[in-house]
Order: sequence, then C-alpha cells, then structure tokens
Amino acid sequence: MANTLPLPEVTRDYQNHHIDSTRWQVLKPRPDDVIIATTQKSGTTWVQQIVSQLIFQGETSPGPFHDLSVYVDMRLMERQALSDLLEAQSHRRFLKTHLAMDGFLFHPELKHIFVSRDGRDIAMSLWNNYFNYSKEFLGILAAYPGRVGDPFPPAGEDDIHKFLDNWLSRGWFDWEGDGYPYWSNLHTVQTWWPYRHLPNILFVHYSDLLKDRGGEIKRIAEFLDIAMTPESHREITELSSFNSMKESAPDDIPMAKTFFEGGSDIFINKGTNGRWKDVMTPAQLEQYGKRIEALLDPDCAEWLENGGRID
Repeated sequence: MANTLPLPEVTRDYQNHHIDSTRWQVLKPRPDDVIIATTQKSGTTWVQQIVSQLIFQGETSPGPFHDLSVYVDMRLMERQALSDLLEAQSHRRFLKTHLAMDGFLFHPELKHIFVSRDGRDIAMSLWNNYFNYSKEFLGILAAYPGRVGDPFPPAGEDDIHKFLDNWLSRGWFDWEGDGYPYWSNLHTVQTWWPYRHLPNILFVHYSDLLKDRGGEIKRIAEFLDIAMTPESHREITELSSFNSMKESAPDDIPMAKTFFEGGSDIFINKGTNGRWKDVMTPAQLEQYGKRIEALLDPDCAEWLENGGRID
C-alpha cells in the first residue's frame, strides 16, 4: 500500500520531568543509524538487546547495550555531553526514543523500528516501575536543571487503582487525556501508525516477540540489512530470551540499581501479558475502551491489542 502522506514534521515540543524532545536537535545523523522508537514498557529493552546482538555479532561490544543505545529524549544529560557521546560512538548507532511522531525529528534516510504493546499490559508494567522508583532517582529528576513544568509526582501509597484511574483519565500535556504522570502511549501509537508502510519504518509488537522471537529477530535483521548465520541466529535468539536477559541484567542495565529499589529485578520484571485481567476494574476497562475509541483508528486499535506483522 502506497503512503501518500507528507513526511512527518515536528509540530509539538514534549518537555517535562523525564523528557525533552528538542534534544534530538543535537543529533548529526549517519546513514546507518537505527532508531528504536517505542511506547513505554512495551519491549524497548528487548529490542535494544536484539539490535545490539545483531550489530556486534562475532565482536566484543564496547559496553552494556543499554548504555550504548542512548535514550536521546531523556533530559538527564547536558546537551553538549549528549552531543559528544553520540559523536564518539564509532559503531553502528542504535538510539532510543519514546516520543510521539509529532514531537520526533524524523530523518527519512534512517531506519526506524517502532515497538508497542496492548496498553493494558503497558499499564501493569509501568506501575511496577513507578512504585519502585528509588528516592535517589526521584531526587535526580526533581533537581536536574532545565525541567519544564511540575516535578514528577512520586507514587506514594501502594495503590495501583489510584495510578490506573489517573493514567486512564489525565494527561500530562495539554493535548493529551491519558498517560499521567508520564505521557500518552495511545497518542504515541496513533501518531506513528499512518507511517507504518514507509520503507524505513518497521512495526514490531510485543506479543509477536513472545510468540515467535526467532522469527521477529529475522524480520529485524532483514530490515536492518544485517546478515546472520544459522548459528548466530540461534545464539541471538537465546541471548534475547527473558531468562537470559533477566540473568545478565545487572551487567547489561547498570542504571537500574540507581533508578529502582530492587535494581534490575524490577526493570526486567515478568515478561508476560494479561496480568491486567485480574487487576483492572470494569470501570477502568470501560475507560480504556473509550480512550481507544477516541484516539485510535480501528485497524490501529486491532493491531495494538493483538499484534500481527505489517508488511
């Protein structure tokens, strides 16, 4: 299907306690850059691991993949330091963003992998992060210079239903109606959806990674024009399993020990879908359905819930 839309343009700035979309202005793109664009808690780290293994197969990685895959939006680094870090990377870069397309500085010459997941599963995983943020990390967020808007509100009491009620009905930015205290995942998905047929964008769904990890690794490798031997494919598939990533997380994700009470065991938590079924109330499920209906195209809503390859 041909895409007749004009190429994406930045029409909004996303600036809050966690992110600053204008930081992408420091990037000097290279033709082989890979952008891993995801909604929060939808398989970001999983795909970062896969892409890292594909890039460095047979070689020694220059560092933990989570550090190498720079989260450009995250505002906890001075801009010049961010620019210097990006320029210093001599390997094929694979950069991370959580931005909606209307705030993302799109480069049509670069490859983009967009990853998402059923929003109800995102909510469960996001709560696990939110409730377990360390006091140290919350202090860093609050004190770091340049924040736009209010500080990030801590979870406080152990009440997932209070979190869900807010997440489903309040936005952080004026143009959103959900996602508080972060930002709207649904809006992010919808802004990327019209561009799913561009040749430099590959949509990957968390459920498909669960069902056929090896097959999705092949899709990603082909999209990135990276060759694999059968042996390297088997190795990457194994190293990208939940158990393998959970075991190696303390070394691969060093920031987790600062960000979370419980460290990497919190960041790499369950790796499953459907936990919302025993938690979300009928009213919360109804509210989620209303947000889906209000924000998403019907085919986008179907993909977000069930996955499926988009060719």
